[in-house]
Amino acid sequence: MVFTRSNLVWAALGPVAGLALIALMQAGAIPAYQAYSVALAAVYAIVVLSVGLLAGWSGVWSVGHPAFVAVGAYFAAYGGAHQWPLEWVLVGAITSCALLGAFLGYAGARFSVLYIALLTLAFSLVSLEVINRWTGVTGGDQGVAVSPLDSALGLGTVPSGGSEAQHFAVLVAGVVFAIGVFARSSALRMRLVAAKAHPLVARSVGIVPEAQTALSFAVSAAFTGLAGVLLGLITGFVSPDTFSLNFGVTIIAACVLGGVGTVSGAVVGGVYLAWVPTVADAVSVPQPVVQGVLLIAALIFLPGGVVPFLGSLVRRALGRRGPGLLDGEHHVSAAAAGGGDGAPERDRPATDDAAPVLVVDGLSVRFGGLNALDGASLDVRPGEVLAVIGPNGAGKTTLLNAVSGLIGGARISGAVDYAGVRLMGTRATARRRLGIARTFQHAETFSELTVAENVLCTKRWAGAADLARADELLARTGLADVADRYPAELPFGLQKRLDLARAIAEEPKLLILDEPFGGLDATERRLAAQQIVRLRAQGAAVVIIDHVLDDLFAVADRVVAFDFGKPIGSGEPGTILKDPHVRSSYLGLIATRAELPARADETVAISLRDVSHHYGGVAALHDVHLDIGKGTVIGVVGANGAGKSTLGKIIHGSLRPSSGQVRIGEPGARPIRSSLVPEGRALFKTLSLRENLEVAGYAVGVQGSALRARLDETAEWLPERLRGRLSAAAAGLSGGEQQILAVARALMARPDVLILDEPALGLAPALVDEVYARINQLARDGMTIVLLEQLLSRALTSCHEVVVLHEGRVAARGDASDPLFAETAELAYFGGEAATLLKLRDVNELEA
Repeated sequence: MVFTRSNLVWAALGPVAGLALIALMQAGAIPAYQAYSVALAAVYAIVVLSVGLLAGWSGVWSVGHPAFVAVGAYFAAYGGAHQWPLEWVLVGAITSCALLGAFLGYAGARFSVLYIALLTLAFSLVSLEVINRWTGVTGGDQGVAVSPLDSALGLGTVPSGGSEAQHFAVLVAGVVFAIGVFARSSALRMRLVAAKAHPLVARSVGIVPEAQTALSFAVSAAFTGLAGVLLGLITGFVSPDTFSLNFGVTIIAACVLGGVGTVSGAVVGGVYLAWVPTVADAVSVPQPVVQGVLLIAALIFLPGGVVPFLGSLVRRALGRRGPGLLDGEHHVSAAAAGGGDGAPERDRPATDDAAPVLVVDGLSVRFGGLNALDGASLDVRPGEVLAVIGPNGAGKTTLLNAVSGLIGGARISGAVDYAGVRLMGTRATARRRLGIARTFQHAETFSELTVAENVLCTKRWAGAADLARADELLARTGLADVADRYPAELPFGLQKRLDLARAIAEEPKLLILDEPFGGLDATERRLAAQQIVRLRAQGAAVVIIDHVLDDLFAVADRVVAFDFGKPIGSGEPGTILKDPHVRSSYLGLIATRAELPARADETVAISLRDVSHHYGGVAALHDVHLDIGKGTVIGVVGANGAGKSTLGKIIHGSLRPSSGQVRIGEPGARPIRSSLVPEGRALFKTLSLRENLEVAGYAVGVQGSALRARLDETAEWLPERLRGRLSAAAAGLSGGEQQILAVARALMARPDVLILDEPALGLAPALVDEVYARINQLARDGMTIVLLEQLLSRALTSCHEVVVLHEGRVAARGDASDPLFAETAELAYFGGEAATLLKLRDVNELEA
């Protein structure tokens, strides 16, 4: 918890406002009949605050909080009847509610928000039944009176139902609101929000979502129990009618009306709960009708709540807006981000004779029938940067997830040792405490936390010293100028930098980086490389996977290549691509060229001019110029992340490019239809084969007898073993059979152009041959085919022409049957420094 001047000022408003109200009540400025409503509003505000912060910070909606109010109120009644001191009653009520809340939070954390709401509903109903039956304590449906409570600390007596109880309730509410203000800047709130926003990533920084939910529920229930004691004191009588299910729903409505997760919004909600009966009586309208009208109006006109709406008006009136980041600008100097110009320098060599900090021995990971890792082994030493490369589906990400403990639903065998500690069976949160940290491919940040809070949430307690260290880290990574921004306001490059800053906040001994260069421009990649080299110089072991090989090789000490879930080669960056096994894993093995139809028709089916596309701040394509001729089989080849899938969606028409022109067909000619078979097939697994095909027919407007005819026609294209299983569920098919079904589903639209995204991904060689044989037959039948493929050799043997994408740009294009183009395409596939290494290899071979 950070005590800043701003925090102190805002927190002081609660007690000061409470004291001011008490003074007005004592002076008679607030009439006695209104003083009760003021005290009641203060109590209700505590309840609304407890429910609202639980929902806003933890994402948990509870309709069971009236039960906690009841526990507190009956504690006051029972304690007063047995002469318990006031302090005992408060401690007993708060402790009991905290324990009950912790149990509910932990039990419900394993389920969805809906199930937690149902759990709290059941808790509320059971509590009402207990109240009605435990007559010796609660008085049953007759209720029970609350006796005065004496203070054990000599602070006097608080008589129930009198002005002293009202003053006490108002003062306590002021203190509670001060605590709420301080809690907003605490690490507790940051960790709660992080666990709610992204549970998987939260585990990677040492946060246990289930524990956070239990903790937040316990704290919320504790303050609600306190409000229950105050309610018993100011009313002087407790009956079960007060704690009905309707009260729980009304509390949620008050939270929404005031503003979920806001401290001042709870005040609005408390006032609403206390005065809505008076308003209903004044207008002679039933209270539920008044509540319904107010809530509907708030949801329509003020969906964020009264307080957030007023806050936005004030900010707009003051003319406050952020600097250029909101307009897409992000000028961060290279010096601020960790270095000067040029390539990163290696500050010190890796210690070759040091004991490995990480040893992976015979690690296998199996998801159902898929072997994602198959006996993989590797090690990395302190001060060493180990690059793991391989084609898409090689098992790289599975390896990182297994080491960092973020893998579930799999059968794992083998051993992973870190600094002498066996990691198998160790939770991800414990691995973080051991010194293992990681980043994510898509810069997974906590969207509801600022940049500074994303870094501070790694701490259990954030004090002034932690804040200072976070400021230093943000300055070192070039994020100091955006510390108060939210990740969504930042371009992708700064989000990736934030992901790295959060990972290194605890100074890990082992840092795992998942595609740190992906989606970055040249300057951002250089800055990222400088950060990696700096970590290496500080003695951290770094494991990186990436498809941008030139930048990856610039920082790596050693490279391990993976394919089919196991290492296939290892060596230095300058030599690894000379290994024929490594090259073939990326490029494939040259096979017999398929028989393709001659290209007699020069008509252009689809034309792209200067097409570019970006996702937020991530540039996926740059100025792509491409003509696709009718009857042509064109292959678009590139490593994972090169932009193939984006280009395929643009050709299909399901994605509009950010800039450039796409022309489909000739003006005045028959419209050209296209179908896309997406990567991963995207079948409806619970539907039968026939139903999958029927859905595709419905999507293009085919029904009735026409649909049956087209279904029969498409079924004839399927192999015999699938034609006889049209009623079977798609989930029961093998991978190759699912791919064939996905192609058949696309054929239901009778396309002129068929776009296939990685049709061989994850298939056994025999099934790959079968799938491609059927694709080749479609080409011979005259269909235009766009093949998005990772393996260069497969495209060279299956296509008329090949386009090589590298980092979203067309790096090469040519006739697939030209042997000279095959060499050019290979160099373009790797691009940059990797291509230079291959050129040097060829020169050396010629000189030899």
